[in-house]
Amino acid sequence: MDAHATGGRWEEISFRSAVLEGNPLGDPHVRPLFVYLPPGYDDDADSRWPSVYVIQGMTGMARAWFNVAPFAKNYTELIDELAPPCVVVLVDAFTALGGSQFLDSPAVGRYHTYLCDEIVPYVDERFRTLAARDHRGIQGKSSGGYGAMITPMLRPDLFGALATHAGDALFENCYLHEFAQVARSLREKYDRSYERFWEDFRSGRPVLADKDDPVLVDSYAMAACYSANEDGSVDLPFGLETGMLREDVWERWLAWDPVRMVERHAEALRGLRAIYIDCGTKDQFFLDLGAEAFRVELERIGVTDVFFELFDATHSAIEYR
Repeated sequence: MDAHATGGRWEEISFRSAVLEGNPLGDPHVRPLFVYLPPGYDDDADSRWPSVYVIQGMTGMARAWFNVAPFAKNYTELIDELAPPCVVVLVDAFTALGGSQFLDSPAVGRYHTYLCDEIVPYVDERFRTLAARDHRGIQGKSSGGYGAMITPMLRPDLFGALATHAGDALFENCYLHEFAQVARSLREKYDRSYERFWEDFRSGRPVLADKDDPVLVDSYAMAACYSANEDGSVDLPFGLETGMLREDVWERWLAWDPVRMVERHAEALRGLRAIYIDCGTKDQFFLDLGAEAFRVELERIGVTDVFFELFDATHSAIEYR
C-alpha cells in the first residue's frame, strides 16, 4: 500500500484470527495488520531485523495511524523518518467497546492470545525478523501503553523491551474519579441503565459528542476487561445508584494495575533489556503519577536502568513521542 513512506515500505495484510472468531462482541475476526519493512530489507535476502509491535490506545484503530493532518506528519511517516532499522508491526485490537486492553476477557475476546500466539508467530514466519525475545519490543500510548507494560510481564518469553507513553497505571488516580460521573449521567439520561446507554450510543447519533460519552464508554469497557465473569457478564466496580465503590470488584481491577503487578512479575521485569516510560505533566487522567509509581516500583525490585521522562504536555497529541 502507499503509506507515504520515503525509505521503507508498508505491507497491509488481512489477518484471519482463529481465537477472535465468534468473539462475544461479534467483532470482526479478520483484522488489518500493517508491517513496516525498513530501508535495506529488500536488498539482502539473508538479513534479519529486530521488531517493534505498536498497539493503540482506547478507541484507536490501526488504520488510523495513516490519517493525515495539516502541517503535521502522520505516525507512519514519523516511523519512516525516526525509527532505527527494524520491522514495525501495527496491531489492530479495536472492539465494539472501543478497545480490549490487550487482555483475554470472556466479555470482550481473547486479545492477549491474539497478539502473542497469533500475530507474533505469523510475523516471524512471514518476515525476516530476529525471532527471539531479545530482539522484539512492544510500545503504545494510553491503553496501548498499558498493554506495553503488562504484555512483557505476562509473556517475557516473547518481549524483551517495552516503551509506555502515558500508559494506564495507578488505577485509583486514572479510573476512580470517573465512577461518580458515570453514575450521575446514567441516572439523569438513561434511567440508571447501561443497556439504554449502549442502545442510544449505537442508534446512529454522533458518538463521543456528548460530554459524558467518553467516561461512559471507558468505564464499561474497562469493567469488561478487568471484571468480566466466565459467562461473559460484566461486574461494575461501583453501584449505579450512588457510585459507591464495590470493594470486591475494585480489587479485581487492582489486580490488573501495572503498578501492583510489578511485584508478582519481578523476575520477568528484571530480565527486560530496555524499559522506556514517559508522560505529560498535565495529563488529564493523572497518568504522569502512574508513570512515576511504575518507575518507583521497578526501582524497588532492583530495576534501575530505566529511561524515564515527564514532559510539558497533556494526554493529547503526544504521538510524536
